[in-house]
Amino acid sequence: MHNGDVSVELARRVVAALDTALDVRITPAEALIRPSTREGADYQCNVAMSLGKRLGRPPREVATEIVAALDSADLVAQTEIAGPGFINLTLDRDWLQHRATALLDDARVGVAAVEQPRRFAIDYGSPNVAKEMHVGHLRSSIIGDAIARLLRFEGHEVIAHNHLGDWGTPFGMLIEHLIDEGWTSDSEHTISDLNGFYQEARKKFDADPEFADRSRTRVVQLQGGDARTLELWQQLVDESTRHFEKVYQLLGVQLRPEDIYGESFYNPYLNEVVEELEAKGLTELSDGAVCMFPPGFTNRDGDRLPLIVRKRDGGYGYATTDLATARYWAGERGATDLLYVVGTPQAQHFAMVFAASRQAGWLTEEHNAQHVGFGSILGSDGKTIRTRAGGSIKLVELLNEAVDRAASVVAERSELDEQERAAVARAVGIGAIKYADLSGDREKDYTFDWNRMLAMDGNTAVYLQYANTRILSILRKAGEEPAQGTPVLLAEPAERALLLKLLQLPSAISATTESYAPHKLCNYLYETATAFSSFYEKCPVLAESTPPELRRSRLVLAKLTSNVLTLGLSLLGIDAPTRL
Repeated sequence: MHNGDVSVELARRVVAALDTALDVRITPAEALIRPSTREGADYQCNVAMSLGKRLGRPPREVATEIVAALDSADLVAQTEIAGPGFINLTLDRDWLQHRATALLDDARVGVAAVEQPRRFAIDYGSPNVAKEMHVGHLRSSIIGDAIARLLRFEGHEVIAHNHLGDWGTPFGMLIEHLIDEGWTSDSEHTISDLNGFYQEARKKFDADPEFADRSRTRVVQLQGGDARTLELWQQLVDESTRHFEKVYQLLGVQLRPEDIYGESFYNPYLNEVVEELEAKGLTELSDGAVCMFPPGFTNRDGDRLPLIVRKRDGGYGYATTDLATARYWAGERGATDLLYVVGTPQAQHFAMVFAASRQAGWLTEEHNAQHVGFGSILGSDGKTIRTRAGGSIKLVELLNEAVDRAASVVAERSELDEQERAAVARAVGIGAIKYADLSGDREKDYTFDWNRMLAMDGNTAVYLQYANTRILSILRKAGEEPAQGTPVLLAEPAERALLLKLLQLPSAISATTESYAPHKLCNYLYETATAFSSFYEKCPVLAESTPPELRRSRLVLAKLTSNVLTLGLSLLGIDAPTRL
């Protein structure tokens, strides 16, 4: 096959049949190949239904011609036309058995790398300097990391950039406060200290006009490169970076210090951005501010919505920085795809930034720019999750609580020593939080529920991790790893059903990356684990009554299932312990 995906290969065969029989040319995606829910069939092709109307012929006639021209004897054992024109396809058993045997030695478990890799610049994480990361930073980090892992696995080049909030008025305010407090370059401080100082500085800024004026002057000095100001600012960035790195390490997110591209990075480009937009005649003055008015964006009254690229006072805001970001990654870094993993409330902002970037010529038809939005994490009261006192929950505290709670899940495992239990507790706890986030549609809010996250049954990370350790336990009890080339024998329907599910991994991954929807991979992994459970219940593996050749075959299916679960979880950024 050209690809590890059975549905793609079937689609290619249908495309060729249409070209031969009806002189109709479609893409493989338009062949509409889907796993079948009909008993006795493996896949279903629905293309005749749409083509019938287009060709002015009964869909069943179109289906009949497709089947007659279908070159698939090596792959398909039986075709059946059902209803008004659905084509049911049953795969050849010998082909399935050979395919399973070949997959055993394939680290990618049948997933082919993309033929035409692209260069993705993906913006995720984005905490603020001098503030501790809180639960509000969780979703961007988890979702962005999973998408980056999946795209890299497919063979794309992925450049992560962590767009830190490290510039502007808040830092003039904070640095001025630190100077008032007698801070020097030798002063020691933690992220908790900085968090407290930031809150104190904000109170002073709001209550003391003289301090507010000094803070604004300090911003000008920061932007102008004043040595003392920059030295204190760098201290804030360095301490914050150490904090972020610890959190990402605990969370298992692959953002590194070298991935940081804060607002300060784009500051030297902002004036160039405005000058270029003005030179191209794309700006207008509105109430003293330099604005763009991307077409198609209006308020409820029909008035055009402005994108402010330079404020009335000469300063720059988020819009200018985001325009500079698009210009930099598409232009200077040659990214073909720009992804922004940012909360859904920013949807209109990014749509306007993308439209303005296309007007400016920074994004062309060759570029894809997409806002990968997500909803909020809710507490049991249905409101955005907060501490009992109403403040933001610190991310480190949440993650440590997850590990502590998971420790109770594995505490009874006497065969694990203390070090193993600690490692498993971390994998289970962090995995539970990640999977709860990734297993739902990212655009929707979800309710944070410890009991559901750590449940041993249902669509949870713990269930998948336990299913995998159960398989590994079977392999250990067997006393042998399935050898390369071991023949697979499909003697029971549950064996066939499991193998068919395992062969759907490539399509599950491509469906996930096409829509940047990790929940599609989660659902697939859950279906795989439940298919294995049914297989294990109906097909004895280690029973004395199981013939040796069938035992070896079933061990291959077990090993393949473990490979799929382990790989799938790793692409979500979740560890798969070998014992649980």
